[in-house]
Amino acid sequence: MIAVWRSIWREPRPADAPPAGRVDRLLAAAFAIAVLVEGLIRPGPGWQSLVTVLALAVVPALLWRRSRPLTACLIGFGVAGLLSVLQWATASADLGPSSMMAVLILLYSLVRWGSGREIALGLAFVVVVVALSLYVAAAGLGDITGGILLLMLIAALAAVFRYRADLWQRQEREIRNQERLALARELHDIVAHHVSAIAVQAQAGGVVAAAQPKQAAGILAAIESEASRTLAEMRDMVRVLREDTWAAAIPHTGIADLPALARTDATPTVEVSLAGSLTRLSRPVDAAIYRLAQEALTNAIRHASGATRVEIAVCRAGEGVRLRVADDGQAHSSPGAVSGFGLTGMAERAQLLGGTLSAGPGPDGGWVVEAVLPVRGPA
Repeated sequence: MIAVWRSIWREPRPADAPPAGRVDRLLAAAFAIAVLVEGLIRPGPGWQSLVTVLALAVVPALLWRRSRPLTACLIGFGVAGLLSVLQWATASADLGPSSMMAVLILLYSLVRWGSGREIALGLAFVVVVVALSLYVAAAGLGDITGGILLLMLIAALAAVFRYRADLWQRQEREIRNQERLALARELHDIVAHHVSAIAVQAQAGGVVAAAQPKQAAGILAAIESEASRTLAEMRDMVRVLREDTWAAAIPHTGIADLPALARTDATPTVEVSLAGSLTRLSRPVDAAIYRLAQEALTNAIRHASGATRVEIAVCRAGEGVRLRVADDGQAHSSPGAVSGFGLTGMAERAQLLGGTLSAGPGPDGGWVVEAVLPVRGPA
C-alpha cells in the first residue's frame, strides 16, 4: 500500500490536458444560470443570497478544471464545505443548492488531469469535506454508503480514461520510434550507397589521373554529383525527422528507380532486370525492395573481393515479389558483415513486412542475397 501511494505521489500530470475550451465555458455558464434560477425560485431564509454568491464562486473552478485541477477541486469542495458549516451554524435543514452537484465534475477532473501529488492532496480534502457534509446532514448508513460508492465510481471512471489516454500516448510514441528507426535505416542505406560509389570513383580516378586526364575529370564530376545527391537526401531526411511528418514528406523510391543503379563505366558493372507484373505493390514493399537492393549492392561493391559484375533481378513470384542480388566475387566471407545494419538490418526490414531474406555463397561462386516479400505487405 505504501508503494502504491508513493507511485501515485510521484506520478506527473498528464500531457494531454487541454486548456479551457468551448465545452468548459458552456458548462460554467449553464452552472451559473442554474444557481441563479435556483436562488430566485427556491424558498429559504434571508441568507439565501449568500448561498447563491458562494455557489457562484465555483464558476471559475469549472474553467480551471483541466489546467489547474487541484485548485479547481479545492475551490469547489471548499464552497461545499462552507455551505455545510453554514448549515450546521444556522441549524438549517438544507442550504446547498442542487446545482452544487457540479463539484463532482471537479473530482473527475482532479483524477483525470492532476499529478500524483495533486490527486493525493485533493482526495484527502474531498474526504474531509464529504465526511463533514454527511455529519451535518446526519446521514444514515444507506446515504453514507451511496455517497462513498458514487465518489469511488467517479474517481474510477476518471482513472480509466486517464489510463486509456496514457496507453494511447505510449502507442503513439512507439509508432513514432518505429518510424524514426525506419528513417534511420533509410538514411544509412542512402549514405552507405552513395559514399561507396564515391569511394569507387575516387579509386578509379587515382588510377587514370596521370594517364587519362580527361577521363579523370569525368570521374571527379561523378564524385561531385554523388556527393551533392548524398547531401541533398541527408538534408531531406533530417528535415523530416525534425518535422515529425515523415510519412507524407519522405521521398519515395521504389522498384521503378532500380534501373538508376545500373552502371557499365566502372568495376564492378551493375545490371538490373525487372520481370513480371511489378505494379500495385504496397508502398512499404515497393520501397523495401529498392532499399534491400541498394544495401546488397553497396555490400557487394565494398566487400565482394574481385567482383567484376553484380546482377540485380526482381520478378513476381505468385503473391510475392522476389529480389535477387548476385555478384561474381570470391565468397570466402560474408559481404555486409560490418558494423551498422548490414545483413541484420536487411533481414529485419524483410521480416517486418512479412517476408524472408537469405544470404550466402552462390552455387557458381560469388555472393547471393535473395528476399521475398508479400505484394500487399504483412497481413
